[in-house]
Amino acid sequence: MAAKAGDDPDSLMSLCTVFCVKNLRRTMCYVSDRNKLCLRPDVFLPSEICDKLVNVYMELVHTESGFEPLDGFFQLFCDPRSTRLTQLHLREDFVRDRDLEAISKQDLMELHLTSCTHLSARSLRTLTCFRHSLVSLSLFGCANFFFHRARVPLACGEDEDEDEEGQLPGHAATAASDFTFQGFSRLRLLNLGGLAVEVDVEALLKPLPTLTSLDLSAVHLPRPAFLAQWRDRLASLVLYNVDLTEELISTVVHLNQLRHLDISRESQRSSKFKMSRKILVSIVQGLENLVSLDISGHIMLDNCTVPHFEEAVGRPSIEPCKSSIYPFQELKRPLQFLGLYNTTLCSVTHIPAHKVTGSKNEEQVLNAIEAYTEHRPELAHRAINQLFDIARIQHCSQLLRALQLVIGALKCHKYDKSVQVTGSAALFYLTNTEYRNDQSVRLRRHVIEVVLNGMEQYQEVTVQRNCCLTLCNFSIPEELEFQYHRVNMLLLKILEPARQDESIQRIAVHLCNALVCQVDNHHKEAVGKMGFVKTMLNLIQKKLQDRMCDQVMEFSWSALWNITDETPDNCQMFLNCSGMDLFLECLQEFPDKQELHRNMLGLLGNVAEVKALRPQLLTGQFITVFSNLLESKADGIEVSYNACGVLSHIMFDGPDLWAVEEPDREQVMDKMWEAIQSWDVSSRRNINYRSFEPILRLLPQSISPVSQHWATWALYNLVSVYPGKYCPLLVKEGGITLLQNVLELESSHQETKDMARKVMEQCENFKEDPMDTSR
Repeated sequence: MAAKAGDDPDSLMSLCTVFCVKNLRRTMCYVSDRNKLCLRPDVFLPSEICDKLVNVYMELVHTESGFEPLDGFFQLFCDPRSTRLTQLHLREDFVRDRDLEAISKQDLMELHLTSCTHLSARSLRTLTCFRHSLVSLSLFGCANFFFHRARVPLACGEDEDEDEEGQLPGHAATAASDFTFQGFSRLRLLNLGGLAVEVDVEALLKPLPTLTSLDLSAVHLPRPAFLAQWRDRLASLVLYNVDLTEELISTVVHLNQLRHLDISRESQRSSKFKMSRKILVSIVQGLENLVSLDISGHIMLDNCTVPHFEEAVGRPSIEPCKSSIYPFQELKRPLQFLGLYNTTLCSVTHIPAHKVTGSKNEEQVLNAIEAYTEHRPELAHRAINQLFDIARIQHCSQLLRALQLVIGALKCHKYDKSVQVTGSAALFYLTNTEYRNDQSVRLRRHVIEVVLNGMEQYQEVTVQRNCCLTLCNFSIPEELEFQYHRVNMLLLKILEPARQDESIQRIAVHLCNALVCQVDNHHKEAVGKMGFVKTMLNLIQKKLQDRMCDQVMEFSWSALWNITDETPDNCQMFLNCSGMDLFLECLQEFPDKQELHRNMLGLLGNVAEVKALRPQLLTGQFITVFSNLLESKADGIEVSYNACGVLSHIMFDGPDLWAVEEPDREQVMDKMWEAIQSWDVSSRRNINYRSFEPILRLLPQSISPVSQHWATWALYNLVSVYPGKYCPLLVKEGGITLLQNVLELESSHQETKDMARKVMEQCENFKEDPMDTSR
């Protein structure tokens, strides 16, 4: 069988690392007398393992629900004699100054800090500890890194305050002007994207003459000529969202070793600069080693493109001589990468590059998501929106890549609302029926996890609706069972507000109903303890107040029917939460709603199966209601059948417990006989039994022959209409022996005995002809 998209298993290394991080105390750590997490003394971890442990830890903190940051985690790596760290990628505000201080003795070669807004100039001291070993450093989006908080000077010997939570946005701060990169002799790659205007970037970078890669995204460059110091060294320069000037361009085109140049912008609106044919020619001519160029987001002057009638004929080509963009005809070879996103150039026919970002087709859009996700969520968001349109209106031909890129974006930008909105919408279309057969179990689980992350993080209507709709694309409960507790908790949380968006409420109740259908009783009990029964009854109460019987009302009763099936605790909760009062109110308010009646009576059948709870149903009011419903023709026989089932269990307790004067027990039994005889035994049923135990217990008794008859009729109907499903179940649960007992009881009515024989014959015939094609 062919492998499905995303079917590659995790490596043993990955699985072990995740297990160790989640179970530190059971694997490599112990808790000291001072309740501190410590590495076991006999453990030595090489860099390959340490790097993986820390990076997986950060990923779990960032993306996995319920995984809390561990106090003192980084302290485990404080001693380079037992642990070796070389490459760290840390992101978001989980990272604190004290975390970096804990590992200050390590010989880090690569340190990537992304949007670590809680890091302050206190970490500059730690950074200098790595100056002899660091080769690659990224401080992208670490806005406070070069600032001291305004405070009273430290007393002699006093350390800085551990409580960094007090650092508020906008808190008075002063630039840490005394820091330079002096002594960072091995540093080759540096990313200072988002550096504040107050920091003198020229002075900061002066001690780094051997840089080969520099990212100054959104950095203010008042004197760009200083870039010339790397004329013969710099291979990569990123100036995303930097205001371009003639002086800056003329400096850049003389950096003759550049292989990658990014002078792109987020949008054209914020720039007065226009990309001309002359500028592009100067870049191509001046930078002969260029293999990657990004000019996304620029206004392109008309003189850049070849008129349509002059374009080379034939299939789209990447040969420079055929380029539809004049300046690129001078390239010696096609570029490996060309960023043309949010420009008019991406729509031309011949583009001399192997990989192009743009919005012309699926390939360009996926390239844009891939290129811009990590550091440019504003562009990734737009590209995902375009992928959403492709999946919705056309057809996504690179399904695995598309899903992996959207999942990656949602994980990377868990707190970015725009990415969450567009990403969750794209997932809805990428997981629907059209694409389903091409996706592996593992890939679909990844989708579920990021969808639940979105639901957890955002109470915003659009994200919640998109996430709930996406979950509807999965087989429920089977595909959601690995996150069963979590998904139920999230749905119940969505349904908590008294005034929830109507469409979200409807989808969430539908999902709740599907999740408690066809699952084991321990799952139902667990969900009941979460407040499921109370939540459904609150929704019903609200709909009653609005005098509205809609899908939410019907789904809520259906969900209660499912969750109380063979689950006495949930039945008890239903009664404790005034469920019977709501049942009577719904009957009175909506006398003609057949589906509603069926769901309510199905639920009460579950309650009636619990012996300890039956006395609460044995009141004159309830018995009158049940006996009147015996005459109902609603939903075929379903309402009458369920009402008779409730009464059959009550009758089974015998006349001694019948504490009701009116209606009379005998009269009710007569109505039950009459109802059963009116039903068509070949009726197709809107019901699903996982076990016959509640029915079978009514067979071997003489105290209530009508209950015995109802049970026998039910079995005959089910094994004759659905033999393939119910004959084996009846045999497995010992039903044949119990039916034999019915034949031997003098109290059994002749009709009951005749029907019992038919049930036994049906099961015998099914055994003899297992290939019966009528099933």
